[in-house]
Amino acid sequence: MALSDVVVVSYNSRTHLRDSVVRLINSSNANVIVVDNASTDDSLATISDLPVRTVPRTTNAGFAAGCNEGWRAGGAPHVLFLNPDAILDERSLSTLVSALQANESLGAVAPRIEHPDGSLAWSQRRFPRLRSTYAQALFLHRIFPQKQWSDELIRDAAAYDHSGTPEWVSGACMLVRRAALEALDGWDESFFLYCEDIDLCRRLHDLGYGIRYEPLARAIHEEGASAGRGATLPLLAISRVRYAKKHRSRPYAALERLGIALGSLTHVFVSRGGLADRAAHGRALIAALSPHTGT
Repeated sequence: MALSDVVVVSYNSRTHLRDSVVRLINSSNANVIVVDNASTDDSLATISDLPVRTVPRTTNAGFAAGCNEGWRAGGAPHVLFLNPDAILDERSLSTLVSALQANESLGAVAPRIEHPDGSLAWSQRRFPRLRSTYAQALFLHRIFPQKQWSDELIRDAAAYDHSGTPEWVSGACMLVRRAALEALDGWDESFFLYCEDIDLCRRLHDLGYGIRYEPLARAIHEEGASAGRGATLPLLAISRVRYAKKHRSRPYAALERLGIALGSLTHVFVSRGGLADRAAHGRALIAALSPHTGT
């Protein structure tokens, strides 16, 4: 049996999907499973000649639902969740597996993630807190980027040169222990897109599992290749409200909702993306304030 199932959830990923999976298909220690979330661009046709198990879905129920269908279709002791616009080679996968095998207390391990141009992606994160939500809404994270209170992203480049134990890591590339997934009953499918990785790491912590960052493994990620910003900003606001309502008290979640709405409002006025981007932030503002959001 392969040591790892590699689960790639695809949605209109025709341009990137093949590059994402082709580096791992010849590994005897990896079983590649591609779940397609009802793409309209015939994404699976780009890998029809590869020894990859495909799971076509007739509806798009979200990233978490696709991840769950993927890992439950396999049986390896470790599951690598890999975005279709991300690339991880066999050596780096072996490094992640070794890190997980060496420490039974770990529930997940993640690599160093870089952009296609070689620049560092801030993939180590802190759990959302009111102070960081409001700091980001008021752009204080740009004035004080190294302060822990100002941002969820760990923006200290030195922290990416050595292994560490962040509170959560980007779900773009994450190796998770199957036993932990089974204990959690997988990803929370109430998150359609965004914050499902924060939620997964939070629940791993609650079970007593640790999260590890391993820089000796390296992934390349072209962020945001599957969906436009106008569609995703309201989804991000909805998911952040849902996360707060799930893991925080009602008064705390209410303040978090207001902070998320404030951030959308300030971006309506000062966004650099032009009218289309400001309109997307406006839709995010409406979504954050909707009484039905997060239910």
